[in-house]
Amino acid sequence: MRKLSILVVEDEINLLNLLKRIILKKGYNVYTASNGNDALLHVGNSQIDIVLTDIRMPGLDGIDLLTRIKSLDPNIEVIVMTAFATVDTAIKALKKGARDYIRKPFNIEEVLDSIKKTELTIGEYEYNTEENKKANDILVANSPAMKDLVKMIQKVAGSVATIYIHGETGVGKELVARAIHESSNRKNMPFIKVNCSALPETLLESELFGYEKGAFTGAFARKLGRFELANGGTIFLDEIGDISQLIQLKLLRVLQEKELERLGGTETIPLDVRIITATNKNLDLLVSEGKFREDLYYRLNVIPLFVPPLRERPDDIGELISIFMKMTTDKHQARIKELNKDALHALLSYSWPGNVRELENIIERIIVISDGFEIALSDLPSNIISSETQIVSHNLSYQVENTEELLIRNALHVTSGNVTKAAEKLGISRRSLHRKINKFNI
Repeated sequence: MRKLSILVVEDEINLLNLLKRIILKKGYNVYTASNGNDALLHVGNSQIDIVLTDIRMPGLDGIDLLTRIKSLDPNIEVIVMTAFATVDTAIKALKKGARDYIRKPFNIEEVLDSIKKTELTIGEYEYNTEENKKANDILVANSPAMKDLVKMIQKVAGSVATIYIHGETGVGKELVARAIHESSNRKNMPFIKVNCSALPETLLESELFGYEKGAFTGAFARKLGRFELANGGTIFLDEIGDISQLIQLKLLRVLQEKELERLGGTETIPLDVRIITATNKNLDLLVSEGKFREDLYYRLNVIPLFVPPLRERPDDIGELISIFMKMTTDKHQARIKELNKDALHALLSYSWPGNVRELENIIERIIVISDGFEIALSDLPSNIISSETQIVSHNLSYQVENTEELLIRNALHVTSGNVTKAAEKLGISRRSLHRKINKFNI
């Protein structure tokens, strides 16, 4: 198994060398940089998993470095260190994609603890499409089920009611949560995501509610919890079905009282947080089995939203393919490619058990590994090639139109939107292409 690589960015050379020695002893690969520009060179030339960076540095500061790193590779996790920690600084860093923050002066155990927590979440996130477009812009809704969902999002976004999103793994529950936040009057405030299944109970408790100095071994300074950092904004608790009875009880109090106390503290902190939860589990069943509190379930399930699986929204597949092809091409700075007819038919007829996430991953894979400018059927994974066609669920005219639309989108993508060149590539007149662009609302 590959060792994780950590890049430490710190302009105080003695501290930089100390952090390098200690992190190396823990078995990680370590790179160092004394300024933001050198750090970016490492990110561009090496496989970095975690960046531990100071905020106050000459030239490119830590916040700007964080922004640049996330634009280069959204999957790199960033932990920021600062001697000037305030709620505003922490919120700004987290809003721009930081995984955690540490206040100077710190005990080295606090740094190692933050790295360990971050390591546990590596691979937790799918590609962060919010870096390129707002959630509303890529929440594809051509199918009736998704159109109904978008209408419901618009209705509930302005309220403060708790929302419960359910659906299969990979359908895009986080994207729906982000769309709700972006459509609300809280859109300029933090959107904080917590994957409740990624952390053990003790770490999840401190992540959610924060702690005071001395609350437990290793609590060397006060740490704000995710609820507190989300104040005024939205907190998204993903995989809520996996939380323990202890966390359920504490969460119920937050919902009832709209306040919390940090671990080891006595101060009551008022909260103004929109709570959105999601799970792929059956909470009704968990309640009946005594594994999930019934009173908490009813508090969370004020407005339930169901995200349909991709197999029930075939009208959306073509546009999603186009979006993911462009995103992957931009992300990897890859050559522009197009699907041939056979590959396109296979993708449109596949049942997509892994839903939108599977489709996104497959598109990324074939863009990266296929040779030439055209993606053929042989470039697709064997399970898609060998899968039984789903055309029986669609009539022929629908299939032809869906294929035609995607071919037009691909031609426009390849020609960077040049209608004349796209028409030539498709073998039709410019006027015919304009009519079809209007027909498909491209």
